[in-house]
Amino acid sequence: MTKDEAESLPIGDFINSLIKTPKVTLFIMLLVLFMGVLAFKTIPVEMEPDIQVPVFLVLVQHEGISPEDGARLLMKPIEIELKKLDGVEEINGIAQDDSIQIIVQFEIDLQVEGSLTELRNAVERASTKFPEGTEEPIIEEISIRLPEVVVAFAALEESHRELSTIAKHFEAEFEKLPHVLEVKLGGYREEVLEILLLPERLRYFQITLDEILNVFSVNNLVVPAGQLDTTSGLFAIKLPAPIKDERDVREIPIKSSGSGVVKIGDVAQIARKFKDANGFSTLNGIDAITLDVLKRPGANSIETVQSVRDLVARDRHLFSKNINIDFLFDSAPYSQALIDELSGNILTAMAFILILVVATLGPQSGILVTLAVPFCLLGSLIVILFLGYSYNFVVMFGLLLSLGMLIDGAIVVVEFADARMKTGANALEAYKEAVERMRLPITASIGTTLAAFSPLLFWPGTTGKFMAYMPMTVFAVLLWSLLYALIFAPTLGVVIERSFLPIDSKNRSYQSKYPSIGWLAYFYTTYLKLLREVINRPLTSVALLLTFLFLVFLGYAKYGAGSEFFTETENRFGTISVRAQGNLSVSQKRELTDQVAKSIGEFDEIKSLHATSGEAWLVQRDTSRDQISVFFVELTPSKERDLSSTEVFEKVRVALSKIPGIIATGQNLENGPPVGKDLQLQISSTDRDAMYRTAGVVKKWISKNVAGFRDLEDTMPIAGVQWEFQIDRSLASLTDVNVKTLGQSIQLVTNGLPLSHFRPDDAEEEVEIRLRYPKLQRNFAELDGLLVNSALGSIPISIFSNRRPVRKIDKINRLDMQESVMVMASSEEDFLIDDQMQQIAKWLETADIPRNVEVKFRGVNEEQAESENFLLVSFGMALGLMLVLMLSHFNSFYQTFLILFSVVISTAGVLLGLLVGNDVFSITLTGIGIVALAGIVVNNNIVLLHTYNHIRKNRIGISPETAVFEATKSRLRPIILTSTTTIVGLLPLANGMSIDIVNRTWEIGGMIVSWWQPLASAIVDGLLLSTVMTLLLTPALLVLPSRIRGILSMIVFASEKR
Repeated sequence: MTKDEAESLPIGDFINSLIKTPKVTLFIMLLVLFMGVLAFKTIPVEMEPDIQVPVFLVLVQHEGISPEDGARLLMKPIEIELKKLDGVEEINGIAQDDSIQIIVQFEIDLQVEGSLTELRNAVERASTKFPEGTEEPIIEEISIRLPEVVVAFAALEESHRELSTIAKHFEAEFEKLPHVLEVKLGGYREEVLEILLLPERLRYFQITLDEILNVFSVNNLVVPAGQLDTTSGLFAIKLPAPIKDERDVREIPIKSSGSGVVKIGDVAQIARKFKDANGFSTLNGIDAITLDVLKRPGANSIETVQSVRDLVARDRHLFSKNINIDFLFDSAPYSQALIDELSGNILTAMAFILILVVATLGPQSGILVTLAVPFCLLGSLIVILFLGYSYNFVVMFGLLLSLGMLIDGAIVVVEFADARMKTGANALEAYKEAVERMRLPITASIGTTLAAFSPLLFWPGTTGKFMAYMPMTVFAVLLWSLLYALIFAPTLGVVIERSFLPIDSKNRSYQSKYPSIGWLAYFYTTYLKLLREVINRPLTSVALLLTFLFLVFLGYAKYGAGSEFFTETENRFGTISVRAQGNLSVSQKRELTDQVAKSIGEFDEIKSLHATSGEAWLVQRDTSRDQISVFFVELTPSKERDLSSTEVFEKVRVALSKIPGIIATGQNLENGPPVGKDLQLQISSTDRDAMYRTAGVVKKWISKNVAGFRDLEDTMPIAGVQWEFQIDRSLASLTDVNVKTLGQSIQLVTNGLPLSHFRPDDAEEEVEIRLRYPKLQRNFAELDGLLVNSALGSIPISIFSNRRPVRKIDKINRLDMQESVMVMASSEEDFLIDDQMQQIAKWLETADIPRNVEVKFRGVNEEQAESENFLLVSFGMALGLMLVLMLSHFNSFYQTFLILFSVVISTAGVLLGLLVGNDVFSITLTGIGIVALAGIVVNNNIVLLHTYNHIRKNRIGISPETAVFEATKSRLRPIILTSTTTIVGLLPLANGMSIDIVNRTWEIGGMIVSWWQPLASAIVDGLLLSTVMTLLLTPALLVLPSRIRGILSMIVFASEKR
């Protein structure tokens, strides 16, 4: 018994046992299909992968603190503690009036819960160094996801109180839903009990501010009076409870006199109201309160939104019909439509592949091969569900990408068995030999594909988290395809054959049953003629083909269209940032925002406009310094408009450029990995003036010398004025006046003086009690004539202070413990940010930048550089893994070189496609395509070389030329078929078309196409050229060594003869 025979026995016995018990195999197959359908029904559905990134917001409020003091007294203590933590990647802080906020980003591989715990502990340690009066820090996780839905409550006739009531009700109800993680309230103003002191009454009753402050400190308390144990029993003693409503406040006594008791109500007007608006929230120009609903990780997006809608429908009758309830940015129908469309594309590709396989192999073998598709796809869903993944369109593209590859093994086995049955072998013998002969090349082929995709699992950063779903999906599909090719397909093949003829029937001629198609026969004959020419002239053929490859690389290097990090994608959502400079009040900002809404609200392409003076969902470092509001825009579905989303926002920018006094820009919301604006330059220094000067110089140079930027801006503070009181502390101390007393008196004229809190019966939250002067007394004249309590009685503040204007810094930005300024811009259409940044980087090398100022690129440039480096490393890792696999399989450096050289050929095919289409190289998507191709294109060479080696080993004395011809001829059909199935599956997307045979729709462009066209094009172009070269260049290269040896032998023989 030979070694090969010995090795084949276990496999043969295994196949025989499966054939003898086909019911077991069929049951296992049906079980996998059933569990796959169950997984499909169970798996969470969402549009994009649910990525958990450990990014947190720390908010610390201290009323009255300036940006400079906030950075020094609040931000720096936190930064010092954060720097001690492991895994902190970036600390981005903003200090502004009354508060600071710090965005803390941890390394992406760290757990969110653990990072949050460490962050809380660090902030708690820092809080011990905060000045008195600082509020408790607020720490919350920042989600890079959009809300699943925004529920907006708006009405023209209803008051803010009615809107608040309904919003608070649904906020509480939504948070009870099992799928909902968090509900964020927008446009809501907190309640306040405002005590408006009447100065003339205070003077009449000779009441001072200290007396009022004192009565609240002793009257709004819970005092334990205890219990009294008497002979009659044990009795609890109760004192008056704390303040419960406005009447309690009105009845609080201040002092008594001969004429009676003076109460708070005698010297003040008391009203429960909402705090002064410091911002606004509108829906299509009407005041609105919004609820942003975020789902839990792993929850079904569509079910989450539906549960929110059901709850609103249930409780809608409880509130006024005048209040409109709208669902904004509802991701459910959008996600469902995208998933249905991509699922339809998968079924379309399945149909194309079925037709192709049946036409080539015949109905019986074609259906046997095509059965691999539902088996592997449904089997992979079991793995995806087990891994905790959701069914999103990255996973679905992984399924689509695998569609052509998953039947490769089945094609090779079934085609080999058909060829053996053509020679007279029965089905059992044919399939047994097919598995024995093809198991190694099939396993090696799948192994090389897995080796090529495996480095993508280690892609760093947000991009890696986002794209990791695809290689895992491919792994799952290909592993099931290996099982199908080696176990289920042979067993089913034998069972199907038995159902037609007895097992020992001979001469079951495949060819006699399925005559060749005319054009296929013509192609077959033409190719064999060309193959003979190539084999007969290997030197000439290799030289011509290598010259062609060299010209492709040279042409791309000279005429390539450049590169970009991701790709411009179609979107249904976008933002409009509204900027205006000046010391604008909230009402003035609202008026300008309403002008924007009115200007574009009638556009047919715009479904809804939600404006807010905050940023709501978006917290990032590239926020405009003079932004007064931001619109979140929902467009109509792409099929209902003639313009793409990019064209719609270009139309918006043109319309808004005509409004005087504002700068407004509109753009798509980011799809894919979030990176912010195209250009982000960070300028940092400990010398603030030098940093500001440098930022101005850089911004000015870019505006004059770099074409193709729009919305060029910076985050330098806006020039402004604030009023500063200079106090003669010595003189003030003589009258027993201190800074605290002075500040309390000034607060009466400005925002009001917080006194205490109370909890009314009709509210869930505490209501602040605030003391201030009436609106008519809140002005500069009143401020200058303000009376303060002193040892000499009430004296004017002007005796020991002087009010003067000083420069105001409205905001201080700090990045990684350095004060920084960002210079930012968006790149125009038809301009590549990569080219623009290279121009800026070249200028920075020679620019006169002060030594104490640092300038560096952030945002997309960071991500692009990181991704480029990783893709190069992963490409090398993939080649290294395949090198080891091929050497262990073929034990030949030359044949291993031939297999890996197909990767170079496929890369040339990708670049040739980019050249012909004048397309841009997407670092992320085209790069993934090249890495993926490395594992796909080698499969044909593996099968071809394995057959060549088998022929040389078993047919002693056969010439290399004859062996190459026989091997290529016998493997022509499976090579063409395996390549064509992958190409056909991706061809519509590669050409910018989305075809859905289920819903009988097709679309040119759209979101799915805009997302995946670069990757699909790369695989189609690379695989097409690689297949052609495999059928022409590989045979020539196989013959080449023997031909060179022959030529050398002739030369040596001729020299010896001389």
